[in-house]
Amino acid sequence: MGRPLPGMVDGPFGERGFLAPRGWLDSVRGLFDRLQASPRFRAFAAAFPLTRPVARRRARALFDLCAGFVYSQVLLACVRLGLFEMLLEGPQTLAVLADRLALPPDSAVRLLEAAVSLQLVSRRGGGRFGLGPLGAAMVDNPGLTAMIEHHGLLYADLRDPVALLRGKPGDAALAGYWPYAAAADPAALGAEQVAAYSALMAASQPLVAGDILAAYRFDRHRCLLDLGGGDGRFLTEVAARAPGLQLMLFDLPAVVERARGRFAEAGLAGRVRVSGGDFLRDALPMGADIVSLVRVVHDHDDARALTILRAARRALPAGGTLLLAEPMADAPGAEPVGDAYFGFYLLAMGRGRARNPAEFAALLRRAGFDGMRVVPTRTPLLTGLIVAWASESVGA
Repeated sequence: MGRPLPGMVDGPFGERGFLAPRGWLDSVRGLFDRLQASPRFRAFAAAFPLTRPVARRRARALFDLCAGFVYSQVLLACVRLGLFEMLLEGPQTLAVLADRLALPPDSAVRLLEAAVSLQLVSRRGGGRFGLGPLGAAMVDNPGLTAMIEHHGLLYADLRDPVALLRGKPGDAALAGYWPYAAAADPAALGAEQVAAYSALMAASQPLVAGDILAAYRFDRHRCLLDLGGGDGRFLTEVAARAPGLQLMLFDLPAVVERARGRFAEAGLAGRVRVSGGDFLRDALPMGADIVSLVRVVHDHDDARALTILRAARRALPAGGTLLLAEPMADAPGAEPVGDAYFGFYLLAMGRGRARNPAEFAALLRRAGFDGMRVVPTRTPLLTGLIVAWASESVGA
């Protein structure tokens, strides 16, 4: 391999590199990285009994990264064909399912076997197929179903991820779906422009609302302002849990018109004060002792996020409560959700990013909140919850 240059080291499998100049820990880590990158070491790890299980798990994880899109399309096919609802009726044979799915038998068995491997479907006795544990979770879950269908736009934008990262997206399908993200005057958007994303948010809201209501009691408050509250689905859920709570909603004018209809249907028209405007520009209604921001702040960069948080602080009295609910970066056990999924989703959307609690703490201090606490939720990969308290004055 030739004579090593000064500062180079050889690893146990012939890999060679320079010692890192920033300390022994960097040197050890660098050597370990080169070791893992060595084909000879990987072959050894796959064969050696003590390292074989780890090597196999990592090989599986790497392949899953490569094949993830195919897995998601198997799920989409099951959703579009209504497979899970069919299997909820009970286990069925391949012949019956092929007929009901309107698929050739060869295609039906291909789909069913793929779904079995992904735990969406399970094999039952007599050559029948039934619901798998993950397929059962899809039944009567319109929010998740809506998101699966919605991902077609995201996948279109991710056809060339490098171009997206370099700020040269193609058709920008996702940005068009969320028109307020790029609109010069979001408050001027019409009903047709907000209909699609309002419907998606309404469908997916129960997934989040259930976690929030299980983690936080609203009946300790007098009046709740839901800022960016969409068509009012979250407030409707809160109203059922806290019947004495007064309610206010603020969102874009075209969006709150949809909310008025929902509140009327739920018998809440006399209990909810609805206001339309742009929370980045317009004053918020006063009188609430708690303001909620549910899946709002992560749609915005730091400057706009700070503007929103300061607006919320101005709407609250000293000591009032702010409740932030959204996916968090660095959530233990759910790191890919915040950093990978939402990182690229928001990039395709055109702005925003997921933040960890420490980043929120810094923004909240600047916005005029004294302190905060992270509230555990049932499903942290979907919903992180932060509660903060308004200080005596709005942050500078």
